[in-house]
Amino acid sequence: MAVVVETKQLLETVVVSLVAGIGVTVVFSVAIWGVARFGDLNRDDRPLAAGAAAMLAGLAALFTLVAVAFGIAVMSSK
Repeated sequence: MAVVVETKQLLETVVVSLVAGIGVTVVFSVAIWGVARFGDLNRDDRPLAAGAAAMLAGLAALFTLVAVAFGIAVMSSK
């Protein structure tokens, strides 16, 4: 019997793409928030908090780039 649609694989693809899409969007928004907070805290002469916000922004941006690279690697390997 021929199978036209692999339902399990299709459902898995939809779930993974939703989780990845929402996850990367949230992490990138944290990076934007960190940059904005850095600017605010820097203007308020709070260097320690500004540094923490900048570090958070940098880590979130790095994670976003890693997630995008991972996604490209997975797509090109199949």
